[in-house]
Amino acid sequence: MLLTRASEYALLSLALIGESGEPKDVDTLSKQLGISKSFLAKILQSLAKHGILISYKGAKGGFALKKKFSDISIMEVINAAEGKSPAVFECSPSQSSCPSDRGMQCIIWPFLNRLQNKIDGFLENLTLKDILEK
Repeated sequence: MLLTRASEYALLSLALIGESGEPKDVDTLSKQLGISKSFLAKILQSLAKHGILISYKGAKGGFALKKKFSDISIMEVINAAEGKSPAVFECSPSQSSCPSDRGMQCIIWPFLNRLQNKIDGFLENLTLKDILEK
């Protein structure tokens, strides 16, 4: 799994919410982005559950950023939107837990593991501010 639409919509939603400076409701965001209201609601609720957004109820309710763009890592957004860390390969994070039971004999696992670690580090250090700066 690389990034799915859930991650894409999470990033787009966060950009719109952050630019507005005030809470945005799901209906408005789904119309702006042209995506399903129910799918977006699940994503935003997950972002709130993971401490990225604050949810406000009522007539002026909606979602607002809980942190500044510079304090929100892309890895954090992906984990919240996907429910797990992004995996570039279907390899197991440890040779001993390989689903094919051949992990200890896999000659490319060390390379794949190093590559995944580099990607994880890159996404952890990349923030919303970094990708949204113009």
